[in-house]
Amino acid sequence: MTATPNKPPSPVEDIKARSHYLRGTLPASLAERTTGALGHDDTRVAKFHGIYQQDNRDIRAERAAQRLEPAYDFMIRIRLLGGRITSGQWLAVDKLAQLHSSGTLRLTTRQAIQLHGVLKQGLPPTMAGLGAALLTTIAACGDVNRNVVCSPLPASSAVHRAVLAHAEAIARRLTPATRAYHEVWLNGERNAVPVANEEPIYGATYLPRKFKIGFAVPPHNDIDVYAQDLGFVALAANGELVGFNVAVGGGMGATHGNARTYPRLAETLGACKPGQALAVAEHVLGIQRDHGDRSERSHSRLKYTIDDRGIDWFRAELERRLGWSLAPAVPVEFTGTGDRLGWIEGDDGRAHLTLLVPAGRVADVGGEYWRTGLNAIAALHGGELRVTPNQNLIVAGVRRDERAAIEALVAEHGLDAHSRATPLRREALACVALPTCGLAMAEAERYLPQLLGQLEALLAKHGLTDEPISLRVTGCPNGCARPYLAEVALIGKAPGRYNLLLGGGRTGDRLNRLYRQNLAEPEILRVLDELLGRFARERGAAEPFGDFLVRARVLDA
Repeated sequence: MTATPNKPPSPVEDIKARSHYLRGTLPASLAERTTGALGHDDTRVAKFHGIYQQDNRDIRAERAAQRLEPAYDFMIRIRLLGGRITSGQWLAVDKLAQLHSSGTLRLTTRQAIQLHGVLKQGLPPTMAGLGAALLTTIAACGDVNRNVVCSPLPASSAVHRAVLAHAEAIARRLTPATRAYHEVWLNGERNAVPVANEEPIYGATYLPRKFKIGFAVPPHNDIDVYAQDLGFVALAANGELVGFNVAVGGGMGATHGNARTYPRLAETLGACKPGQALAVAEHVLGIQRDHGDRSERSHSRLKYTIDDRGIDWFRAELERRLGWSLAPAVPVEFTGTGDRLGWIEGDDGRAHLTLLVPAGRVADVGGEYWRTGLNAIAALHGGELRVTPNQNLIVAGVRRDERAAIEALVAEHGLDAHSRATPLRREALACVALPTCGLAMAEAERYLPQLLGQLEALLAKHGLTDEPISLRVTGCPNGCARPYLAEVALIGKAPGRYNLLLGGGRTGDRLNRLYRQNLAEPEILRVLDELLGRFARERGAAEPFGDFLVRARVLDA
């Protein structure tokens, strides 16, 4: 294991080493009824099983005043390869949500589904129910390769289908091999003694920190490929997949006030053939396993390993392990990062409906009956649904004779936001933030509807209602909604206060920059009102807002 010079490994490294390949003492923690929490070390181990311990922060102070422990509950993240889930699985997840969680589902920017508010006693039946539905949460969290994201419409072309197959192969290869998940949650036979080399890829201490892989198919950068630790950009010729550009070192996380942490775009190293992608993925992960910083967790992502050692060192080390050299990268062009909403015709004779799910929250609220409506669609459709990396949902593979009935259900339940939303609303993203996320410093998901209404009013004031501007809001700087790539981003600093970042690229290839710090809502609106006015008066023909801010040197002020 690699530690920062003169510093020991972090305590988390010791927890992983003692965990017996992610078993820990989870059964004992689950059986303990004097607390709603898991044991200290087991909260770390549980993350590798897709489970985060949280508490309801809306009532934290009240419970503390009453000398009660926090209202502990758990978030369970379901890992979906390429965002794919059958209608039957969707209905099974919803049933579990009604029985054991808050009753809502949350679609994430990594094409996963989250259940929130699960109590400790609800963990075993929920996990068993997911297993019965052939779903898994292993490696949805933790210091491992997370859910592999992929452009979510394989029916778009043969290239898309080939790319999805490679994404799924890599996801399977990099899934932890430990039997701990089956032993703890699925009634597998528990190993009485440690098994040597149970993790041939990860080893006993896994990775220094999380690791993210994504596949994009130009011209759509709908996964934000340059935000990934390892990004594969599909290269096509004559309608066939012929290779991938390989990009490394992306990452969104940062910490307020810590200059050693920062967002970073992935750099393109070169290109590989389709059949070489699996080896590339395994060896890039292996380099980070062997050389990543295991002392400072805030400095332990691949981006810091590359910046500390240099991109030339990284390329040489990767090619040494591969035994061959990457080919020169191929120029590619992206046109945007948003989803193609509404109906899309596939090359398989079926249609695909992408629904705009506000902030990814599947709930019956405000005249939009997402839970009821999507359940009705799933029951009628019987095919696949697909979560997108922009928190939306695709009803995939709709037959011609189903289309009218699905459209009727969409209208009946108010799920047609995609047809009436402004461009701003169509691409807005927010993380969960308060009240459940323990890292959140400010609101995000709950604040987004209010903020959108106010910004739409400003856009209308300046004649910009139809202007596509990317907006992302997060409750902290860790970057779950990829805020550092947006043209306008609010990053939580304290309750009701945000850092304002501006100038990201419309195609996901330029980071934004900090413009103002620690602003309250009136100041945010005043600043954006002024800048949108300038944009309306001074922009070039078809110039995006982010490009204007860079060209006009607004961000240098």
